[in-house]
Amino acid sequence: MEPILAGILDAISPVSLLFLLAGVAIGVAIGAIPGINGPMAIALFIPLTYYMSPLAAIGFLVGLNKGAFFGGAISAVLLRTPGTPEAAATTWDGYPLTKQGKGEKALRMALYSSVSGDFFSTLLLVIIAAPLATVALYMGPPEMFALISLALTVIAGIGTKSISRGLIAAGLGLLAGMIGTEPVTALPRLTFGIYQLESGLSLIPVAIGLLAFSEILIQLERHIGGASAEDSAMTFSKRPEDRYVSIKELLGSFWTMLRSSIIGVGVGAMPGLGAPVASFLSYDQAQKRSKQPEEFGKGKLEGIAASESANSSVVGASLIPLFVLGIPGNLAAAMLMGAFMIHGMMPGPLLFEQNAQLIYGIFASLVIASVFLLLIGRVGLRLFCRAVEIPASVLYPIVIFTCIIGAYLGQSSVFDVWVMLIFGVIGYFMRKLDFSYVAFLIGFILVPEWERSLQQVVISSQFEPFAFFTRPIAVILMLLTCFVIVKTFVGNLRKKQ
Repeated sequence: MEPILAGILDAISPVSLLFLLAGVAIGVAIGAIPGINGPMAIALFIPLTYYMSPLAAIGFLVGLNKGAFFGGAISAVLLRTPGTPEAAATTWDGYPLTKQGKGEKALRMALYSSVSGDFFSTLLLVIIAAPLATVALYMGPPEMFALISLALTVIAGIGTKSISRGLIAAGLGLLAGMIGTEPVTALPRLTFGIYQLESGLSLIPVAIGLLAFSEILIQLERHIGGASAEDSAMTFSKRPEDRYVSIKELLGSFWTMLRSSIIGVGVGAMPGLGAPVASFLSYDQAQKRSKQPEEFGKGKLEGIAASESANSSVVGASLIPLFVLGIPGNLAAAMLMGAFMIHGMMPGPLLFEQNAQLIYGIFASLVIASVFLLLIGRVGLRLFCRAVEIPASVLYPIVIFTCIIGAYLGQSSVFDVWVMLIFGVIGYFMRKLDFSYVAFLIGFILVPEWERSLQQVVISSQFEPFAFFTRPIAVILMLLTCFVIVKTFVGNLRKKQ
């Protein structure tokens, strides 16, 4: 009980609350800008957390992510251009309401739905994470190696239509993560005589390059090509019934929000599926179960509630595999895992034993962030709406400058800036050629634990090749990995036929 109370007291300290509040506010503003999402924001701001306490740093980054999920709905509703991929389904009913002069009402429904979904998944995380972590403590190196292999296989399908390309990307991520000093022999490998590579590639420049700089290259290409977002009506009715969500309308969407939050938690807890899957699945279920399905797509508040409560509930649920097993459920969780590692901690079941006070401080921060999201959304709704009007000629130079500064601040190294630029170009071509940059980055982050587990098995078994077959759980996980690969390839062959 003492670590729980101490963690809560740490979370409500003025410094922690200030950083948490700033994270949510910045996240909402960033999420409202098309082309910039939560993981990208986390990658850009991680260098700033070097000078924070671990709790303030994680709270700030979690606040960024939570705010960005709601912020994505702002441009989705007003411009029909989702600021984040998971807000795509919100455009179907949000933008028609904007054209009717009810954009503010649509945004309020998006806010209430986001907060409810986020709060639901956060409470579930707090309740089940510690018991599951206790069970996970019994997993040894064979199980961890098999589990990471399964996670990489599942995640390989993110952001690409071909699992083979996803597996190649994950393999390249593992290869990039092996650059540096080999942990057993302490000999340099894959350094090609470049002494800066002996300590390995730093996460920050690699993440900023793959996520932020490559996206800016894509956006610049579209901007130069003349592509532009559709202009929004940007007119708001002054009638109260067109501006506010009534209690009756809110209660009418209650079961939709609850059902969508449950769907979002289920999707978020499974590594690799992501918020867009939860959003579209929940919207589909809401339409099928509605008494007026024909109204969906024409300005139905229930459609906004389904999409936003589902994608926001993924935020807390995606942290369940991170805290319990040390495996990120999505890209944002992978970036948070990198932040943990930067502050000298490794997410997983041991974290509950070694840093229980910090964990419960983070749990309290997650709950407080949900409250801050509601307050900031209510107070600053009109102000955040103006973020969508920032011209590209102003926005892109600022983001490029932030990318360069962020890459440099990590180790005060110009070499890291070059690494960021190189991986920005690599990320650009990965997007163009339909290779999963998400699988690459998660493979890069997980490779130390994956390799360590493999080496422990090999050394402890005295190079016995069948060591994995003596552990039932490891065998089951490896069989599941093979099953996922075979099933996916068979499915792709049937589609081609």
